[in-house]
Amino acid sequence: MINEKEVDQWCACDLASDRARQIIDQVRQSNPTRRVRSVKGNVSGRYPSRKMGRTIQFESHRNELAAILTYEHSPEIIEFWDQPPTIKLNYQSKNGKPLGVLHTPDFFVIRTDSAGWEECKTEEDLQRLSETSPYRYSQTNGGWRLCGISTLF
Repeated sequence: MINEKEVDQWCACDLASDRARQIIDQVRQSNPTRRVRSVKGNVSGRYPSRKMGRTIQFESHRNELAAILTYEHSPEIIEFWDQPPTIKLNYQSKNGKPLGVLHTPDFFVIRTDSAGWEECKTEEDLQRLSETSPYRYSQTNGGWRLCGISTLF
């Protein structure tokens, strides 16, 4: 985990907007929004992150733990925060009605060149979700996009 001075330098180098800096500060100063739990078919747990100097929660040992291990050992990842503050997703339902849904992303990740929210889902889950909620989950440029989940810059 980096200190406040390093965050200032990172934001200045990447020309982060004032709003982006506010979001980054909010994430860094917040505890996880919720405690993860095991439900049918997943194994939750906690990973003692040296990079973050704290324990990071995961809700899936196949998806989220794999992401944590990648974040932990990647030199491009500066920080990663589990269960960051809830955000509002605005999109259309399958029948075209506008929806606004509160959503807690799996992670907020600060990279050397960007920062943003990330979700960890299997390809199979994304295919199924895109059929039931095509405006919330969509495939773009060989990857997947969750409406409202993006990088700040």
